[in-house]
Amino acid sequence: MRPTNIFIPTPARVAGIARETPDINTYVFELEGERFDYLPGQFVELSIFGVGEAPFCIASSPTRNGGIECSIKKMGSVTQAAHRLLDGDVVGVRGPYGNHFPLDEMEGKDILFIGGGIGMAPLRPAIQFCIDRKEKYGTILILCGARTPADIVYKGELEEWAGTGDVYVTQTVDPGGETPGWKGRVGLVPKVLEEMRPRTENCCVITCGPPIMIRFTLEALQGLGFHDEKVYTTLEMKMKCGVGKCGRCNIGPLYICKDGPVFSLKQLKEIGAEI
Repeated sequence: MRPTNIFIPTPARVAGIARETPDINTYVFELEGERFDYLPGQFVELSIFGVGEAPFCIASSPTRNGGIECSIKKMGSVTQAAHRLLDGDVVGVRGPYGNHFPLDEMEGKDILFIGGGIGMAPLRPAIQFCIDRKEKYGTILILCGARTPADIVYKGELEEWAGTGDVYVTQTVDPGGETPGWKGRVGLVPKVLEEMRPRTENCCVITCGPPIMIRFTLEALQGLGFHDEKVYTTLEMKMKCGVGKCGRCNIGPLYICKDGPVFSLKQLKEIGAEI
Protein backbone atom coordinates (compact mmCIF):
# COMPACT_ATOMS: atom_id res chain seq x y z
CA MET A 1 0.00 0.00 0.00
CA ARG A 2 1.03 3.56 -0.54
CA PRO A 3 1.79 5.68 2.52
CA THR A 4 -1.17 7.77 3.70
CA ASN A 5 1.22 10.67 4.33
CA ILE A 6 1.62 12.54 1.05
CA PHE A 7 5.21 13.45 1.96
CA ILE A 8 6.38 9.84 2.30
CA PRO A 9 7.64 8.37 -0.98
CA THR A 10 6.80 4.87 -2.14
CA PRO A 11 9.84 2.66 -2.86
CA ALA A 12 10.34 1.88 -6.55
CA ARG A 13 12.96 -0.21 -8.29
CA VAL A 14 14.93 0.77 -11.40
CA ALA A 15 13.83 -1.75 -14.04
CA GLY A 16 15.54 -0.31 -17.10
CA ILE A 17 17.83 2.49 -18.27
CA ALA A 18 18.06 3.86 -21.83
CA ARG A 19 20.67 6.40 -22.91
CA GLU A 20 18.96 9.06 -25.04
CA THR A 21 21.73 11.67 -25.42
CA PRO A 22 25.10 12.32 -23.75
CA ASP A 23 23.30 13.97 -20.81
CA ILE A 24 19.77 12.47 -20.86
CA ASN A 25 18.76 8.99 -19.72
CA THR A 26 15.30 7.43 -19.58
CA TYR A 27 14.58 5.29 -16.51
CA VAL A 28 11.85 2.70 -15.97
CA PHE A 29 10.62 2.60 -12.36
CA GLU A 30 8.47 -0.23 -11.04
CA LEU A 31 6.41 0.18 -7.87
CA GLU A 32 6.23 -3.37 -6.59
CA GLY A 33 2.71 -4.73 -6.15
CA GLU A 34 1.07 -1.44 -7.10
CA ARG A 35 -1.00 -0.12 -9.95
CA PHE A 36 0.10 3.42 -10.74
CA ASP A 37 -2.78 5.31 -12.38
CA TYR A 38 -1.96 8.56 -14.14
CA LEU A 39 -2.64 10.58 -17.29
CA PRO A 40 -0.26 12.21 -19.81
CA GLY A 41 0.98 15.54 -18.48
CA GLN A 42 1.19 14.57 -14.81
CA PHE A 43 4.45 14.35 -12.85
CA VAL A 44 6.06 12.61 -9.89
CA GLU A 45 8.47 13.58 -7.15
CA LEU A 46 11.53 11.35 -7.38
CA SER A 47 13.74 10.79 -4.32
CA ILE A 48 17.34 9.66 -4.58
CA PHE A 49 17.92 8.51 -1.03
CA GLY A 50 20.72 10.39 0.71
CA VAL A 51 20.78 13.10 -1.96
CA GLY A 52 17.39 14.77 -2.35
CA GLU A 53 14.12 14.97 -4.25
CA ALA A 54 13.00 16.68 -7.46
CA PRO A 55 9.92 16.71 -9.72
CA PHE A 56 9.99 14.96 -13.09
CA CYS A 57 7.27 14.57 -15.68
CA ILE A 58 6.09 11.05 -16.39
CA ALA A 59 7.51 10.30 -19.83
CA SER A 60 5.46 7.20 -20.66
CA SER A 61 1.80 6.64 -21.52
CA PRO A 62 -0.60 4.70 -19.29
CA THR A 63 -1.60 2.83 -22.46
CA ARG A 64 1.79 1.09 -22.44
CA ASN A 65 2.67 -1.88 -20.25
CA GLY A 66 5.39 -1.73 -17.62
CA GLY A 67 6.38 0.79 -15.00
CA ILE A 68 6.44 4.54 -15.22
CA GLU A 69 9.29 6.20 -17.11
CA CYS A 70 11.14 9.47 -16.50
CA SER A 71 13.68 11.06 -18.82
CA ILE A 72 16.28 12.89 -16.74
CA LYS A 73 18.77 15.48 -17.96
CA LYS A 74 21.98 15.73 -15.93
CA MET A 75 21.98 19.20 -14.37
CA GLY A 76 21.93 19.47 -10.54
CA SER A 77 22.76 17.22 -7.60
CA VAL A 78 19.62 15.06 -7.81
CA THR A 79 19.85 14.55 -11.57
CA GLN A 80 23.56 13.77 -11.36
CA ALA A 81 22.80 11.18 -8.69
CA ALA A 82 20.05 9.78 -10.92
CA HIS A 83 22.61 9.27 -13.67
CA ARG A 84 24.57 7.06 -11.28
CA LEU A 85 21.60 4.72 -10.77
CA LEU A 86 21.91 1.11 -11.86
CA ASP A 87 19.32 -1.56 -12.66
CA GLY A 88 17.83 -2.83 -9.42
CA ASP A 89 18.55 0.30 -7.39
CA VAL A 90 15.71 1.57 -5.19
CA VAL A 91 14.40 5.15 -5.29
CA GLY A 92 11.35 6.89 -3.83
CA VAL A 93 8.32 8.06 -5.80
CA ARG A 94 5.53 10.43 -4.74
CA GLY A 95 2.56 11.15 -6.95
CA PRO A 96 1.18 11.35 -9.51
CA TYR A 97 0.59 15.09 -9.16
CA GLY A 98 -0.80 17.92 -11.26
CA ASN A 99 -3.34 18.10 -14.05
CA HIS A 100 -3.05 16.56 -17.51
CA PHE A 101 -3.38 17.29 -21.20
CA PRO A 102 -7.09 17.36 -22.17
CA LEU A 103 -6.70 14.59 -24.74
CA ASP A 104 -10.34 13.56 -24.31
CA GLU A 105 -11.40 17.01 -25.50
CA MET A 106 -9.07 16.67 -28.49
CA GLU A 107 -10.71 13.53 -29.83
CA GLY A 108 -11.71 13.93 -33.47
CA LYS A 109 -9.15 16.70 -33.99
CA ASP A 110 -5.69 16.96 -35.52
CA ILE A 111 -2.92 17.42 -32.95
CA LEU A 112 0.35 19.29 -33.46
CA PHE A 113 3.12 18.40 -30.97
CA ILE A 114 6.07 20.82 -30.77
CA GLY A 115 9.01 19.89 -28.55
CA GLY A 116 12.54 21.06 -27.97
CA GLY A 117 15.30 19.06 -26.27
CA ILE A 118 14.21 17.52 -22.96
CA GLY A 119 10.87 19.27 -23.55
CA MET A 120 9.96 16.21 -25.62
CA ALA A 121 9.66 14.24 -22.35
CA PRO A 122 6.19 15.51 -21.33
CA LEU A 123 5.03 15.25 -24.95
CA ARG A 124 6.08 11.61 -25.31
CA PRO A 125 3.27 10.11 -23.15
CA ALA A 126 0.68 12.21 -24.98
CA ILE A 127 2.07 11.14 -28.37
CA GLN A 128 2.11 7.48 -27.33
CA PHE A 129 -1.41 7.81 -25.93
CA CYS A 130 -2.77 9.30 -29.16
CA ILE A 131 -0.98 6.80 -31.41
CA ASP A 132 -2.24 3.89 -29.30
CA ARG A 133 -5.79 5.26 -29.70
CA LYS A 134 -5.27 6.53 -33.23
CA GLU A 135 -8.86 5.84 -34.28
CA LYS A 136 -9.97 8.64 -31.94
CA TYR A 137 -7.75 11.36 -33.44
CA GLY A 138 -7.06 12.95 -36.79
CA THR A 139 -3.65 13.72 -38.26
CA ILE A 140 -0.76 13.87 -35.79
CA LEU A 141 2.09 16.28 -36.57
CA ILE A 142 5.30 16.18 -34.53
CA LEU A 143 7.95 18.91 -34.70
CA CYS A 144 11.05 17.99 -32.68
CA GLY A 145 13.99 20.35 -32.27
CA ALA A 146 17.41 20.15 -30.61
CA ARG A 147 20.76 21.89 -30.67
CA THR A 148 22.47 19.10 -32.61
CA PRO A 149 21.50 15.64 -33.92
CA ALA A 150 23.20 14.11 -30.86
CA ASP A 151 20.84 16.07 -28.59
CA ILE A 152 17.63 14.67 -30.11
CA VAL A 153 15.80 12.40 -27.65
CA TYR A 154 13.76 9.31 -28.56
CA LYS A 155 15.50 8.91 -31.91
CA GLY A 156 14.23 5.39 -32.48
CA GLU A 157 10.67 6.30 -31.51
CA LEU A 158 10.66 9.31 -33.81
CA GLU A 159 11.42 6.97 -36.71
CA GLU A 160 8.77 4.55 -35.48
CA TRP A 161 6.17 7.31 -35.19
CA ALA A 162 7.01 8.57 -38.69
CA GLY A 163 6.20 5.12 -40.02
CA THR A 164 2.71 5.15 -38.49
CA GLY A 165 -0.23 6.01 -40.71
CA ASP A 166 -1.33 9.67 -40.62
CA VAL A 167 1.57 10.62 -38.34
CA TYR A 168 4.14 13.08 -39.71
CA VAL A 169 7.46 13.89 -38.02
CA THR A 170 9.73 16.86 -38.70
CA GLN A 171 13.12 17.06 -37.00
CA THR A 172 15.26 20.18 -36.88
CA VAL A 173 18.55 21.29 -35.31
CA ASP A 174 19.81 24.77 -34.52
CA PRO A 175 21.76 26.59 -37.24
CA GLY A 176 25.37 25.49 -36.95
CA GLY A 177 24.40 22.33 -35.12
CA GLU A 178 24.00 20.19 -38.22
CA THR A 179 26.51 17.42 -38.83
CA PRO A 180 27.58 15.54 -41.98
CA GLY A 181 24.82 13.18 -42.98
CA TRP A 182 22.05 15.11 -41.17
CA LYS A 183 18.90 14.75 -43.28
CA GLY A 184 16.47 16.81 -41.21
CA ARG A 185 15.75 20.54 -41.17
CA VAL A 186 18.12 23.25 -39.97
CA GLY A 187 16.51 26.13 -38.12
CA LEU A 188 15.07 27.20 -34.79
CA VAL A 189 11.76 25.56 -33.90
CA PRO A 190 9.58 28.71 -34.18
CA LYS A 191 11.02 29.52 -37.62
CA VAL A 192 10.54 25.96 -38.89
CA LEU A 193 6.98 26.02 -37.53
CA GLU A 194 6.21 29.17 -39.52
CA GLU A 195 7.66 27.56 -42.64
CA MET A 196 5.53 24.43 -42.12
CA ARG A 197 2.35 26.53 -41.96
CA PRO A 198 0.20 23.81 -40.37
CA ARG A 199 -3.57 24.02 -40.79
CA THR A 200 -5.28 25.71 -37.89
CA GLU A 201 -8.77 24.37 -38.61
CA ASN A 202 -9.79 21.59 -36.21
CA CYS A 203 -6.26 21.42 -34.79
CA CYS A 204 -4.96 21.53 -31.20
CA VAL A 205 -1.36 22.18 -30.16
CA ILE A 206 0.77 20.82 -27.32
CA THR A 207 4.23 22.30 -26.88
CA CYS A 208 7.10 22.12 -24.40
CA GLY A 209 10.75 23.05 -24.42
CA PRO A 210 13.17 25.67 -23.12
CA PRO A 211 11.35 28.85 -21.98
CA ILE A 212 12.79 30.92 -24.84
CA MET A 213 11.57 28.32 -27.36
CA ILE A 214 8.10 28.21 -25.80
CA ARG A 215 7.85 31.99 -25.83
CA PHE A 216 8.61 32.40 -29.52
CA THR A 217 6.69 29.25 -30.46
CA LEU A 218 3.56 30.65 -28.80
CA GLU A 219 4.06 33.91 -30.72
CA ALA A 220 4.45 31.96 -33.98
CA LEU A 221 1.30 29.95 -33.28
CA GLN A 222 -0.68 33.15 -32.73
CA GLY A 223 0.72 34.56 -35.96
CA LEU A 224 -0.41 31.42 -37.78
CA GLY A 225 -3.93 31.91 -36.47
CA PHE A 226 -4.20 29.26 -33.74
CA HIS A 227 -6.77 30.11 -31.06
CA ASP A 228 -5.43 30.58 -27.51
CA GLU A 229 -7.78 27.98 -26.04
CA LYS A 230 -6.46 25.32 -28.45
CA VAL A 231 -2.78 25.77 -27.52
CA TYR A 232 -1.35 24.00 -24.43
CA THR A 233 2.06 24.05 -22.78
CA THR A 234 3.60 22.96 -19.50
CA LEU A 235 5.30 25.09 -16.85
CA GLU A 236 7.55 22.83 -14.80
CA MET A 237 10.79 24.59 -13.99
CA LYS A 238 9.64 26.31 -10.78
CA MET A 239 8.03 23.28 -9.11
CA LYS A 240 9.49 21.81 -5.93
CA CYS A 241 7.23 20.14 -3.34
CA GLY A 242 4.47 18.99 -5.71
CA VAL A 243 1.57 19.72 -3.35
CA GLY A 244 1.37 23.52 -3.15
CA LYS A 245 2.99 23.86 0.28
CA CYS A 246 6.37 25.43 -0.39
CA GLY A 247 4.99 28.35 -2.42
CA ARG A 248 7.87 28.30 -4.87
CA CYS A 249 5.78 27.79 -8.01
CA ASN A 250 2.92 30.24 -7.54
CA ILE A 251 1.96 32.46 -10.48
CA GLY A 252 -0.69 34.94 -9.47
CA PRO A 253 -3.39 33.00 -7.59
CA LEU A 254 -2.30 29.61 -8.94
CA TYR A 255 0.30 26.98 -8.12
CA ILE A 256 1.95 25.27 -11.06
CA CYS A 257 2.19 21.96 -9.21
CA LYS A 258 -1.50 21.87 -8.22
CA ASP A 259 -3.29 23.91 -10.91
CA GLY A 260 -0.85 22.86 -13.63
CA PRO A 261 1.64 22.02 -14.91
CA VAL A 262 -0.53 22.03 -18.07
CA PHE A 263 -2.00 25.39 -19.07
CA SER A 264 -3.67 26.70 -22.19
CA LEU A 265 -2.36 29.89 -23.74
CA LYS A 266 -5.72 31.45 -22.85
CA GLN A 267 -5.15 30.65 -19.16
CA LEU A 268 -1.62 32.03 -19.23
CA LYS A 269 -2.86 35.31 -20.63
CA GLU A 270 -5.67 35.52 -18.07
CA ILE A 271 -3.27 35.16 -15.13
CA GLY A 272 -0.59 37.33 -16.72
CA ALA A 273 2.05 34.57 -16.63
CA GLU A 274 5.39 35.25 -18.27
CA ILE A 275 7.21 32.40 -20.01
